[in-house]
Amino acid sequence: MKGLPAETDFVVIGGGVAGLRAAIALAAAGRVLILCKKEAPWPTSPAHSSSAPAGSDPPLSDEDEITLHLQDTLSAGDGLCHAAAAKILVEEGVERIEELIAWSTHADPRGNKLVFGREGAQLHNRVLHSQGESTGFEILRALSARARSMKHISAAPYTFTTGLLTDGARVTGVSLLDEKGVPQDVACSAVLLATGGLGQLYRHTTNPETATADGLALAFRAGAEAGDLEFVQFQPTVLYVKKAPRFLLSDTLRSEGACLRNFELDRFMSKYHPLGELAPRDVVARAIVHEMEVSRAKDPFVYLDLTHLNAAKVQKRFPRIYATLMRHNLDITEDMIPVRPAAHYAVGGVRTDLDGRTNVGGLYAAGETAASGVHGANRLASNSLLEALVFGARAGLAMRDELKTASRPANPPRAAYSNGPVDAGAEELIVQIQDLMWNEVGIVRSRAGMTKAVKTLEEMAPRLAHPKTRRAHEAANLHLAATLVARSALAREESRGAHYRIDCPDHDDRKFLKHSIVRGDVVRFV
Repeated sequence: MKGLPAETDFVVIGGGVAGLRAAIALAAAGRVLILCKKEAPWPTSPAHSSSAPAGSDPPLSDEDEITLHLQDTLSAGDGLCHAAAAKILVEEGVERIEELIAWSTHADPRGNKLVFGREGAQLHNRVLHSQGESTGFEILRALSARARSMKHISAAPYTFTTGLLTDGARVTGVSLLDEKGVPQDVACSAVLLATGGLGQLYRHTTNPETATADGLALAFRAGAEAGDLEFVQFQPTVLYVKKAPRFLLSDTLRSEGACLRNFELDRFMSKYHPLGELAPRDVVARAIVHEMEVSRAKDPFVYLDLTHLNAAKVQKRFPRIYATLMRHNLDITEDMIPVRPAAHYAVGGVRTDLDGRTNVGGLYAAGETAASGVHGANRLASNSLLEALVFGARAGLAMRDELKTASRPANPPRAAYSNGPVDAGAEELIVQIQDLMWNEVGIVRSRAGMTKAVKTLEEMAPRLAHPKTRRAHEAANLHLAATLVARSALAREESRGAHYRIDCPDHDDRKFLKHSIVRGDVVRFV
């Protein structure tokens, strides 16, 4: 687009599934501006989508029913799912997926049926796959094509939102750095945060470099509540090759028969869970960590083994995984794959109602940025894409009513400063935060470790007080998110779902069968 407008009707921060689906719902009501940290959300190849193969999770297969999908979702959530949110997810998910199919999403045919597979913690085949492994890309492609065809939707690439404008009662716009690094304000009637997760809090993550908790930080500074931040899901099987990106190896590999072997090449998952390799992700991740500790290797990992499966079927079923690992001289049909866990999904986030509303007027959140309670304490595999579709659409529809509130006049552009990636001080701080969170607020936690993390983060705060560059803003956002996650985890004195404390290994339903809420300096449970 040519320049940024001084005002618009709606701002959507984030061009992923949730943001695009919300923009499509909003387009009939007014002008929508999508702000993207990187390129505009009009992908032309799978390289523009997430690096992780993914599946959406609608209850459409012949053998499944909505009630079974709901049961699996509630079971994975370990007692903390918001039942109404989960019910909305599985019921409205059918319509959202049917829309995608109508918008030219291509699914793998087997006869006259769509292909459904099973992933970790699911008891039934229900994961819809498209174009082999590129479901995430195909969903983005369909949404992007739809959004791009709507004249009231525009996208601003390489823009970074630095703050939310308020009039004391509600959000009235955004402050940002444009593509050239020029600070600017854009007025609007409502803002949707759809910025994705916070994986860059951790040294090892499957998340893209853009996942720096921006939406959470923006909302919290504007007075919004955050919830369930202690629940960070770690993907157990991520490629571990030195100097190579942490490429996610889908749960589907294990559902198709891949097994896990320790450093001595022994299978081990049966010791930890009756479902073995199909156990919930948090169980598999902790099992791998334990096996790595037992090995006492200087650079520990375990192996994911597909070598006993039919080679031709493996290549056909997982073409992108096969091709990617071949670039690292690993043939998954002949070689065992070195893997370690990595931070993957933020279950908690900005606290919302069932329509994406936060406690701040004019501010909404959807997708991984939001905490609607749909996932409880642990997300069911593949529910994230469905969540983004369902609650992105609901937020978009709810935001239409915000047009009744007049937009705030925008301020003119201010003096330019760098929007580039080079900021040595910020980079150093980010590395320190990532190491601290990985070591002390990671897969296995303790009171001593989390107390150390909170204290260290408090001591670090003055160095992040006045960010001037985009990278410094990202460092400040990560620091705030790390502080909120660590404080929430320290306050939950039990183990539940994706939150595991070695000093409190059991559930405590009497005190903690509740959601954590953070606002200001207080963590409470409701």
